Amino acid sequence: MKLLFVIPHYCALESRAIYGSQTGNRAERGLALRRCVLSLNQLLGQSQAMIQVGARQTIQANASLRHDVNVFLITNQADHALSEAALPTDSYQHIVADVPPMELGFACHRLLKEQFVEYDYCGYLEDDLILHDPWFVEKLVWFSRHVGSGKVLLPNRFELSADLAYKKCYLDGDLKPHVTKPFQDIEIEPRLSSQYLGVPVEFVRPLNPHSGCFFLNAHQMNVWVSRADFGTARRDFIGPLESAATLSVMQTFLVYKPAVGNASFFEVEHHGDRFIRKIRRATV
Repeated sequence: MKLLFVIPHYCALESRAIYGSQTGNRAERGLALRRCVLSLNQLLGQSQAMIQVGARQTIQANASLRHDVNVFLITNQADHALSEAALPTDSYQHIVADVPPMELGFACHRLLKEQFVEYDYCGYLEDDLILHDPWFVEKLVWFSRHVGSGKVLLPNRFELSADLAYKKCYLDGDLKPHVTKPFQDIEIEPRLSSQYLGVPVEFVRPLNPHSGCFFLNAHQMNVWVSRADFGTARRDFIGPLESAATLSVMQTFLVYKPAVGNASFFEVEHHGDRFIRKIRRATV
């Protein structure tokens, strides 16, 4: 398949830092961006091989899991950490957008609209998300085949630690119901159940649909870009960054995530330990 991923990226020091991109830590933001872009190319791209030790040669590996991957990074003119990320030049394309920093996500939306007809799947990711699952795209395809393109599967974000209260923690538990009630009705088909490789899996309409990313097939892209408000910068859902990653997708489709009992079925790592470090002690 042909895959398109767009990533808004910003790094600058601001007096009231709410997001990691506003801390001005170019080394850390560059590392996060590097991990994000390389994970897409390494896990999903064409350059995968196995060393045939006896023959002293390599052969192609993962033929059914290799895709044509194109990654676009959207930044403003100067406030980015591309130099610190030290990414191979063939791993991404860089586009400068003349928009306010908090609206870079919506510039990504508009780029998706321009490009999507050439691709089987399109994805949007915040610049500090790292994929680890080589079957990530195949799970998206499996989900759509089972339930239809009117439903969208989003991953659970997690962080890892070596010495904190939890070694792994998912970040996006339930919000208060009123936060997303204006945008979605989670009573519509609230749960889905199936089996994957013979193991029961369950999916729920989340009270917190934010994942910092989304992934849509060609049919879903057609529906999404047809919205009257498509590409318009908004901040209705928490703020502009959360709105860019989540709001219009939540309003257009029935959004699901893996239930907490099988949260790892579809997941993505959030770089660092900003959230998991806030947990002071383990609770039941």
